[in-house]
Amino acid sequence: MMIELKKITWDNWRECMNLEIRADQKNFIASNQYSLAQSYVALLNDEWPPRTYAIYDDDILLGFTMFCYYTAEKNEYGDEPCYFIYRFMIDKKYQNKGFGRKALIKILENIKTFPQGRVESIYLSYEPSNTVARNLYQSLGFVETGQYAYDELVAKLVL
Repeated sequence: MMIELKKITWDNWRECMNLEIRADQKNFIASNQYSLAQSYVALLNDEWPPRTYAIYDDDILLGFTMFCYYTAEKNEYGDEPCYFIYRFMIDKKYQNKGFGRKALIKILENIKTFPQGRVESIYLSYEPSNTVARNLYQSLGFVETGQYAYDELVAKLVL
């Protein structure tokens, strides 16, 4: 198994938009279509646009992620520069096979190269009822901050 993050390109964008989660997870994450549209608008308007990637195991598309860099002034949850993982999903066909953990580790490795700027922490958020996500994030060192992003719990990983 070789997990890779690959850019969204003309070759994979349609397949990426067709990735699906299970019906019982629909309230846990925005669709990839919404995320890619959001990313496009940010690309045209923001100083540091989101980084979007397709998650692969060799040539098999497994999932999607999107994360953003924020300066200390733009960080809504702390007073330090950070990255915020806004989207992380694994297609329903590949869930419960260990891909999610390996993919999240790969995302964290990518962020730790500081592609848009050096940071002290990484934030993410998740629905309180999503115990699978909560357990995964906590197992990799994320700690809940007590804050909410809309209706989602915010967790932080100090680097």
